[in-house]
Amino acid sequence: MNRVFNFSAGPSMLPLPVLEKAAAELIVYGDSGMSVMEMSHRSPDYEAIIADAEAMLRKLMNIPDNYKVLFLQGGASTQFAAVPLNLIGRTGKADYVVSGQFSGKAFKEAQKMGYDVVCTATSKEDNFDHIPALTREMFRPDAAYVHICYNNTIYGTKYADIPDTGDIPLVADMSSCILSEPVDVSRFGVIYAGAQKNMAPAGLTIVIVREDLLEYADPKMPTMLEWKTMAENGSMYNTPPCYTIYVAKLVCEWLLSLGGLSEMKKYNEKKAAVLYNYLDSQSYYIAPVKKESRSMMNVTFVTGDAELDKKFAKEAAAAGLKNLKGHRSVGGMRASIYNAMPSEGVDKLVAFMKDFAAANPKA
Repeated sequence: MNRVFNFSAGPSMLPLPVLEKAAAELIVYGDSGMSVMEMSHRSPDYEAIIADAEAMLRKLMNIPDNYKVLFLQGGASTQFAAVPLNLIGRTGKADYVVSGQFSGKAFKEAQKMGYDVVCTATSKEDNFDHIPALTREMFRPDAAYVHICYNNTIYGTKYADIPDTGDIPLVADMSSCILSEPVDVSRFGVIYAGAQKNMAPAGLTIVIVREDLLEYADPKMPTMLEWKTMAENGSMYNTPPCYTIYVAKLVCEWLLSLGGLSEMKKYNEKKAAVLYNYLDSQSYYIAPVKKESRSMMNVTFVTGDAELDKKFAKEAAAAGLKNLKGHRSVGGMRASIYNAMPSEGVDKLVAFMKDFAAANPKA
């Protein structure tokens, strides 16, 4: 088996044990006589799968009982519209922190609907190289919610601490860091995440929402975007992304077998430290993100020469280190080292970086 180290920001690597179990169960799941891809979402076999997926996710994240867990279609970008549609009815106002491209898109989506939304803070003027400093006093006291993107995939930044928003519900896009470490769910009103970066193939979005926040939806909103409808129907108002939810269940099983998110955090910190320690020890590569805002999941770096960056990505791919090219909007390189990336992949990347620097001296 000749598998490469896939540093893609998403869809990304899945744990090998998960892929192996999914392969073993691909044609026939249990004693159902069919594949999960073929079975009705209303069947007892599938109802058990989605129930187990939710139970394991609740255990991993220690999700309080007064929160609903929704398994939805459409990607996290669909939630850019769903968030204001579901919550704006609290007060008619919302505050956004723009710390990267996706939080910026979420802000623009809410603006497009004509709601009273403001950008409370941003690091755009510094090319999003850090998370803006936030205090409770910065937010409007009558805001329906405060929206943040907890980990910025493109720029490689992450909140070091959960912002204090007082009584205002905090809404967080956690697409690129969910399940990478423990998080106090009770500090958030809503957590949402596209699954394709750290927990499943593309096609599934997780929404974790506090029950009292299900009562504020815009009455004109499309039914398919209404969290209350999905919660009342156990995420099965329509056919959910069945197979992707099944794989998410397998990922949760794998994480639990490793000791849960506390153990995963230790492993991720060690992996990230190997790469950041090397970046900090030399001058050939530049890490643009300020240290206090560095992401464990997405590590960005550049040589300072666009042509060298292209050469690096091409030669790295030939060496079995795939998808290291940075996002088209920023260039450079990006190593996404999600849960499924083994430490050997990071070690091999650092060894390649050293060899490339020696073989390609800068003028």
